[in-house]
Amino acid sequence: MSSSPAVPDPRNLRASDADRERVANVLREAAGDGRLTMDELDERLDAVFAAKTYAELEPITHDLPAHRDAQAPVPAPAAMADPARFGGEGSSSGAFAILGGFSRKGEWTVPKNFTAFVLLGGGEIDMRDARFAEREVTIHVVAILGGVEIVVPEDATVRVTGAGILGAFEHSDAGPGTPDGPVITINGVALLGGVDVKRKPTVEAARQARQLRHEARRERLDARRDLHHDHRELHRDRRDARRYGELD
Repeated sequence: MSSSPAVPDPRNLRASDADRERVANVLREAAGDGRLTMDELDERLDAVFAAKTYAELEPITHDLPAHRDAQAPVPAPAAMADPARFGGEGSSSGAFAILGGFSRKGEWTVPKNFTAFVLLGGGEIDMRDARFAEREVTIHVVAILGGVEIVVPEDATVRVTGAGILGAFEHSDAGPGTPDGPVITINGVALLGGVDVKRKPTVEAARQARQLRHEARRERLDARRDLHHDHRELHRDRRDARRYGELD
């Protein structure tokens, strides 16, 4: 029987698009007040939209008066699982591919235990838009002379304990998610094959992130245009002042 995962440090939890936008607004106001140059604004906004955790967002506004307002609220642990996302019967208990392939993606229900086996074949397990029979699920994978790609939701806490034997069992995207996200354990073996674990946002979340980046770029262009206009006005006023001063 597996033990429950340790509660992650709240600062290492993954930030949401709303958290990133909150920090971006503080930076835009600081640039409007003259506290940041346009180059500094561009650099910090790039860092904001690249940040994945609260810890990465925190230092971006550390030297600004509105620093406290920019801090994303650390979410409290969920008192109970979201009934819209957890519960129900698994769509299937496993998938097998011999000299072929399989795919589990889109709207499906991940059971408490799911087993995947590939021999001279390939498989795809995408849980971004899935429902989970229970908040904690385990994916068992055996890949022999083949490969399995596993895509987990961005808010999931992921533990990878599988091993590669003359193959690869990717661990790089393991780590904490949000307190109300699913907990996914991935174990097994890759023999002369590979298991690739990737953390990706949902299609809708990716679309919203692209929209935020587009709006941020547009606001930077508008700010540059306004700044250029103000410089022209200031130059004209100084020129007129010198001209009238000479006439006087």
